[in-house]
Amino acid sequence: MTIVPITSPDLDACEVSWFAALCSDDYRYLGVPDGSLRSSWAHCSEIVKTAEELGFRNILCPSSYQVGQDTLSFVAGCAPITDRINLLAAVRCGEMQPIMLARTIATLDHMLEGRLTVNIISSDFPGEQAESRYRYQRSREVVQILKQAWTREVIDHEGEVYSFRGLTTDPAKPYQTGGPLLYFGGYSPDALELCGEHCDVYLMWPETKEMLAERMRAVHERAAAHGRTLDYGLRVHMIVRDTEAEARDYARELVSRLDDGAGAAIRDRALDATSLGVAHQAANRSLADDAGYIERHLWTGVGRARSGCGAALVGSTDQVMSEIEAYRKMGIRAFIFSGYPHLEEARHFGTRVLPGLKTCSLPQEYGRVPAGMPATPLGTGERR
Repeated sequence: MTIVPITSPDLDACEVSWFAALCSDDYRYLGVPDGSLRSSWAHCSEIVKTAEELGFRNILCPSSYQVGQDTLSFVAGCAPITDRINLLAAVRCGEMQPIMLARTIATLDHMLEGRLTVNIISSDFPGEQAESRYRYQRSREVVQILKQAWTREVIDHEGEVYSFRGLTTDPAKPYQTGGPLLYFGGYSPDALELCGEHCDVYLMWPETKEMLAERMRAVHERAAAHGRTLDYGLRVHMIVRDTEAEARDYARELVSRLDDGAGAAIRDRALDATSLGVAHQAANRSLADDAGYIERHLWTGVGRARSGCGAALVGSTDQVMSEIEAYRKMGIRAFIFSGYPHLEEARHFGTRVLPGLKTCSLPQEYGRVPAGMPATPLGTGERR
């Protein structure tokens, strides 16, 4: 039995995604910079192409100001070098004027022929320290404006942050019917309310299964208040080998050169370093055993040198398969995996575990992707 009702009908399949390390987040040894793993176009685009070849169905392209590449520019660059994998673009709400953002997303969706998904981010901007309530209100209004741009002929919005009247939406009509799916992660009451009312997939960072279940119930309560259901996703790192001993050995090796001061500096440079979600990941480390495990296969060592998602599944092929199956039975429908280094770990997971999973594309499951070019101004529709 699933923990809560979910939107997607086929519980046997799940969307399995990988991670493009755009934000200077690739290491052979955590906390030790390696020039060959810098977040360059050459390296990160190779991660995307490799993930597609291995059969991953989506790939998260994260957003950061201090380090790495511009997300939407990177996604645009991936359009001509891929033809099957979806691109999950992290969008920091308010960073771009909302109607221009709607046009940009529509353009990318046409370039990708319906393979775009969007991760809604509500973090501070550089030099900004806004209250949580304001940041989520800004994101709420951005999402409301995007949905008007994607589904109506005219945008009319009067809010606390933005006000628009009588603006045509022709340039902002995406390839997908109703626009790309919205993925969202956040822990505060304002975050849950925004997700429950407007988003499609609630993304969680790794915690114990009991904690994940509690979080799913809390989010569903907010969605149900708006007459909606959601799908649920888990973002977690991955270390899979032929045996559990080999996987645990690699986990130890990964942090064997980590200086805790350097790790703290890496965590602190992220704009979300003080968020509630990051605090929960830190709490996981305090609850872990001496080897860093809070469950037999859930290792918190990654969080010593990373803000955000701070734990990895560690085990043999069969053990990792069993963990994914347990999450799937809870109702988790989308998985975003990653590992260090990302190319090597994509191959470990992609050859050991991925062939044994029934996978899907959530935009296809939702019926968002038309069979042919849509009748939009950027497609076959009337030009004005």
